[in-house]
Amino acid sequence: MPPATSERTDLLVIGGGIAGMTAALVAAADSDVVLLTRGPLLDSASAWAQGGIAAAVGPDDSPALHAADTYRAGRDLCRPSAVEALTVEGPARIADLVELGVEFDQGFGLEGGHSRRRVLHADGAATGAAVSGTLARRVLAHPRISVREGVGALDLWTDEGGRCLGALTAAGPVAARATLLATGGMAALWQRTTNPVGSAGDGVALAWRAGAAVADLEFVQFHPTALAGSSLLLSEALRGEGATLLDADGERFTDELAPRDVVARAIDARGTALLDLRAIDRGRFPLLVAAIESHGFDPGVEPVPVAPAAHYTMGGIVTDLDGHTEVPGLYAAGECACTGVHGANRLASNSLLECLVFGRRAALAAHDEPTLPAELPPVPEAVPPLPASAAVRERLWADAGLVRDRAGLRRLLAVEHPLAMLVAACALRREESRGAHFRADFPVEAVELAGRHVVLRPGREAVLELWQ
Repeated sequence: MPPATSERTDLLVIGGGIAGMTAALVAAADSDVVLLTRGPLLDSASAWAQGGIAAAVGPDDSPALHAADTYRAGRDLCRPSAVEALTVEGPARIADLVELGVEFDQGFGLEGGHSRRRVLHADGAATGAAVSGTLARRVLAHPRISVREGVGALDLWTDEGGRCLGALTAAGPVAARATLLATGGMAALWQRTTNPVGSAGDGVALAWRAGAAVADLEFVQFHPTALAGSSLLLSEALRGEGATLLDADGERFTDELAPRDVVARAIDARGTALLDLRAIDRGRFPLLVAAIESHGFDPGVEPVPVAPAAHYTMGGIVTDLDGHTEVPGLYAAGECACTGVHGANRLASNSLLECLVFGRRAALAAHDEPTLPAELPPVPEAVPPLPASAAVRERLWADAGLVRDRAGLRRLLAVEHPLAMLVAACALRREESRGAHFRADFPVEAVELAGRHVVLRPGREAVLELWQ
């Protein structure tokens, strides 16, 4: 019998965003790495990130203040140990980027939910692209990292005991001592989204099929200000610099820097709103202003129409603070993972920091995985994740959008798409409104659900768990 695979590596990274590239670079210090990315390394969801990276590096700031703001946005659901790791290690991860060559703009930005100006930007609203580009050049040049552009994982490869041995791809199987999912989130499952089409939860689906637990899938952050009729995100940094939200009569109707769920529902209640950029220094955001103009609007002359769109998923694959999932040998980091760090509502610009902090932690932990056996089991038949049809995306928007209820979620539970059913199951279990999850039939927070995460495991009912 021919060998099960002709390729082995120490760490297999699935996903080419900031979490995946960070992990690859950290692991490559003393390990061989294979990195799979379905598209060009420079075209990930991370590269779309406009807002910036939040970290307590200013003279009037501290990790404790950053943590307090993170807890406040997370509505009594953030995992304390995860928040501590994020905020305490954050400044060192920013220093790592500077050492790698990222050139941040002068000063700090202010975004919703932050009590200090602590958001670092690069090239105005092109922070994700600037950081991704720097990391990508380092990854592509590293002698111990093999990048496979245009190659995605069709399925995970597990043995009879449930240990992950690597992944199956169209180019053949790849065996690895440790496999890291860094595939991004699943906000592109919703009809209106700010995400690229690839952010459809494939990593979550792969992990679920392999036996991993998932959690908090009911918490989907809808960005308040996507350009109406498009997927163009109008960064919160614009509101941080003084852009205002106006109703149809030209009147302000909300605090522009309130948590995103509050602002998004305020806009949604009006259908659309107008974002007025006329009073701000638009020269600070040249690429974003050009993008607005390419859609036929002149933000220097009149306000532009905006509406909420699915932007970020707080839930995902359950991991500890070092990326371990409940499947031996399988790790996850970045938006596809759920450490509990964001609670019920992610604080603005904590997402890229999460990728840096927890991508590094996962790479360091993966180094301790045992070597592969000399003889690997037969390669199984791949069962790729099911793509979401337009009808599925429409149902998610209608029944698990900004406002939900039991009837809609039960309809969604019957949709024949695994991720749609998992979202519905989590949202049905949480009979309250908290952060980004708002149920019209349970419109207030339930005190007894504070700190309780909805966890799903294959073949079992949803349970509530308290994470320390």
